Amino acid sequence: MKIALLSEKYTPDIGGLAISTERLARLLTSAGHDVRVFSPTLNLLSSETRTLPSGRINVTRFGARKRADDTLVDWFELIAAEHKRNSFDLLHAYFLTQAGFVATYTGKYLNVPSVASIRGNDIERAAFDPSRFSHTMYALQNANAVTTNASELAKKAKTFINREIFLIPNGVDTEHFKPSEKNLALAESLGLTNNIILSETTLAPDASAGENLRHVAGDSSVATLPQSDIVPVIGFFGELREKKGLKSLLRAYARVNKKLSTALLIVGEARAGEDKQAFDEFRASHPELKIIVTGYISPNDLPAYYSLIDVFVHPSLRDGMPNAVLEAMACGKAVVATPVGGIEEAVKDGETGSIVPVGDAGALSNEIIRLLQDETLRNRFGKSAREIIQRKFTLQKELKANLNVYQKIGIRP
Repeated sequence: MKIALLSEKYTPDIGGLAISTERLARLLTSAGHDVRVFSPTLNLLSSETRTLPSGRINVTRFGARKRADDTLVDWFELIAAEHKRNSFDLLHAYFLTQAGFVATYTGKYLNVPSVASIRGNDIERAAFDPSRFSHTMYALQNANAVTTNASELAKKAKTFINREIFLIPNGVDTEHFKPSEKNLALAESLGLTNNIILSETTLAPDASAGENLRHVAGDSSVATLPQSDIVPVIGFFGELREKKGLKSLLRAYARVNKKLSTALLIVGEARAGEDKQAFDEFRASHPELKIIVTGYISPNDLPAYYSLIDVFVHPSLRDGMPNAVLEAMACGKAVVATPVGGIEEAVKDGETGSIVPVGDAGALSNEIIRLLQDETLRNRFGKSAREIIQRKFTLQKELKANLNVYQKIGIRP
């Protein structure tokens, strides 16, 4: 089966959409299917198109234009032209507003089946934008199948159209993301020890510093520090921004440190613009707090960073099925999160983690403190968290569910 996979983001772009699209591409390729990814990028001129192999996947990136409609036209024409050269059996889009519209419209034009996948902001935010509503509705109404990764998103989609929405939760590679001892060499390089003072480079590393951090993450040399010398670490993974609970996280972290000396490890970075400005202002006004920002880290190196976490936090205002939450759980970490999107399908309050109200920095800080002070509870949550991931959120289940959807619309994988 030859599949065109459309997404507005693809690795090394930052964010869950890019990660999830690559994961699906690799799963389908591993099952013997021919996958071609099409994704716009700001890193190319509007007239440029480049196709490069990524493993067994061919990834075509084309320059995004200033006007969204011009980008959509280019996307349509690119896929139509490629279909003439080597026809596709299926067009599968991740995210409704642009990729979903293009895949659905192009599919009808070429008489090729299409699948549109709801991922989060496309139904929770973009649907309220008049300039993008028609694209969202077109994909919902006309795709041969619609999937999503969370029951809450399916419920919201059905308020727009009464049709079957197939639920396919994100999967996690539990052999890659698994419990491990703290990577002490990495902890020392990041300044997560009681006897190291952070430098400006460590707090805000440049590209070369990021490379050094990734090198240490994969270093298998013998650690020189006892684990007791690592300060308690609160972890956030991903792009820190308003939607992900930036303000709640920072306020809660400041409260925690009035009672306990801890470090906040942000594996990723703050989104450029207002979010980055708010983050920088907070850090400047709290110079006493230990905050480490790593910048982009390759998924291959993430387990070493998860190993350093004592409590993982994800205080989103809105969300789909966050990869970072599932990865942390697979690594056996205690998770504190908010009841949005599909989070409660994995984080069962008091069983596999803790749920706190959206925007409640006090409740968030109290739960972080409780877990930091209770190692037995942390370990119990972590053990139960990994068990539910191994039971419900595996790569095999994600692949099988997608192939089942393809079969339902008449494709024989």
